[in-house]
Amino acid sequence: MGDRRPPRGFWPLWVVAAVAVVLRAGGVAAGAHSLRYFFTGASAAGAGLPRFLIVGYLDDQPFVRYDSRSRRDEPRSAWIRRAERHDPHYWTWQSRLSRRWELFFRASLWARHDNRSRGFHTWQWMHGCELTKEGQQRGYSQFAYDGEDYLSLDKETLTWTAADVRAQVTKRRWDADRVWTEGRKDFVEERCVEWLHKYLDYGKETLLRREPPTVTVGRKVGYDGLETLICRAHGFYPKEIVAVWKKDGEIWEQDTFHGGVAPNWDGTYHTWVSIKIDPTDRARYRCHVAHDSLPEPVEWAWEEPASLWPVVGGILGAAATVLLAAGIIIYIKKRESESNAAPPASNQRTDSPTTGHGPLLASLEGGR
Repeated sequence: MGDRRPPRGFWPLWVVAAVAVVLRAGGVAAGAHSLRYFFTGASAAGAGLPRFLIVGYLDDQPFVRYDSRSRRDEPRSAWIRRAERHDPHYWTWQSRLSRRWELFFRASLWARHDNRSRGFHTWQWMHGCELTKEGQQRGYSQFAYDGEDYLSLDKETLTWTAADVRAQVTKRRWDADRVWTEGRKDFVEERCVEWLHKYLDYGKETLLRREPPTVTVGRKVGYDGLETLICRAHGFYPKEIVAVWKKDGEIWEQDTFHGGVAPNWDGTYHTWVSIKIDPTDRARYRCHVAHDSLPEPVEWAWEEPASLWPVVGGILGAAATVLLAAGIIIYIKKRESESNAAPPASNQRTDSPTTGHGPLLASLEGGR
């Protein structure tokens, strides 16, 4: 997991909710990989929230968690356990490092701020790095306090950018602490990238796989006489995808709405994009989807669903044929059964001149 030193600032999202905001704000480039750590510290525990929490994400998939209750790092994915093969003490020293961060939050952050302001307060910190397919990299270290942006690291000037007046005191202190500030830059630009490559190798079967999207186009008719075409892409991985509407071959943003990319239970993703159109122009629109799993972008148009009546008629016809055949078989078997149960009586007389029982046997056979 590497070094995780805290700067400051938290966002109003507790636990995993913090991830959603940063992922939207950070904006991973298409085909990129990222390693991020989200720290959450609260002035008091409550409502199921521990006083201190760290969650690590690789390509927005959680792989490690630490909290002030367990006081140890715990795996959140199968692939991270491969780290134990390379270092049997991996979880021990990771847990020790996380406990140091917990102490840092208590001593350096809460003590300096919350003592002056009673009540419940939160610190959040996100730092990490990204890599694009082109090999470009980016690092960031951002803090928030009580859900508001607070400080962010400017790696070029080795200073901290304050989001409001409240952050000025901490900014001046951290600007003066070159060891602390350079340590943050060193992690996001160097060690974070090293660990990112190592973790990608651990989880390559999962994290480097390619799952193509299943795309469908639906239609809704509005009361105003206009239509809404909805293009849905489901079950794709990795997360990065391009889904847009085109009109006459050109990308069309007017009256277009994007649903964002959300995870599925199996680790894949889904998204949607809709557009409001005049029904008379429907044939001019195509949903354009590009994804790493596809050899080239593909386009879908809305198609009138096939009528069900031919299908229903075929089913009914087949059912009638089956019933007719069954009836014939039953009739034949019934006739065979009757024939075997009652054979015809003999028309010939079998009178015996010696016993005199011929007429009696004939009458008994005929009775059966």
